Amino acid sequence: MFGIGAFARVAQVSVRTLHHYDDVGLLPPAHVDPQTGYRWYRAEQLPRLNRILALRDLGLPLTEVRRVVDDKVSVDELRGMLRLRQAEARERMAKEADRLTRVEARLREMELDGWIGEYDVVVKALGAAHVALVDTTAPSFGNATLGPIFARLFGELFGELNRAGVGITGPHLALYEPSDDPAAPITVMAAVPIDDGDVSPGRVRVVDLPPVARAAVTVHRGSMARVEDGYRALLRWADETGEQIDGYSREVYLDMSGDPERWITELQFALRDRVGFGDEGGMS
Repeated sequence: MFGIGAFARVAQVSVRTLHHYDDVGLLPPAHVDPQTGYRWYRAEQLPRLNRILALRDLGLPLTEVRRVVDDKVSVDELRGMLRLRQAEARERMAKEADRLTRVEARLREMELDGWIGEYDVVVKALGAAHVALVDTTAPSFGNATLGPIFARLFGELFGELNRAGVGITGPHLALYEPSDDPAAPITVMAAVPIDDGDVSPGRVRVVDLPPVARAAVTVHRGSMARVEDGYRALLRWADETGEQIDGYSREVYLDMSGDPERWITELQFALRDRVGFGDEGGMS
């Protein structure tokens, strides 16, 4: 018989681990001294412990480990358990590979610019939105072109919503839908989230923007005259990480009050799905 310390040394586990396996009924000692409470183990318990440790190393939780070592699962069930662990491990590897790509992109950015940079890029999901919008086309991007267009569109949108008595429930949005043809005009939309009020037919359309599984997002601080700096940062990040932009972008005007140099705008690019990418966001 082995005392618990000697058994732990032979198995190369901690005494605390043996205590835990005893507490959950997975590996009770062969004998417990009734006077001292000291635990004793037999050599023939070592194969069971080794199997427990091997299954734990494969990622199985203790509840499943106990069923396996007690011969309460079939070969097919065990195969299914291990395939699930395999899929989980591959997902973790994909996430870590993606994280490594973002770290390398940030290092290259710092080497190029010589400083941390103003724009941090985060990958996250975007929720669905029930919005009212008006749209038009624009010949090109750029604040000099788009600024007057959006001023007109938002003015028209707010006027219609006020007349209809429809409540606005969130920050204003600008949406862009470029054409596959670089020479074609860009569809631009001024939108606001609304409640379920009725908007009469006309220029204003009420639509449900679908959720976006993955989007590259950064925050622009200051006047929209410099917003192209934020978009350049997003495009460079996409190029460095190998991400593919999914054709359209959104601006969410989180705070447009007071001095334009204090405005806060979130810039969002939808991204194509990447195989193996989970829900966890990441910062470049």
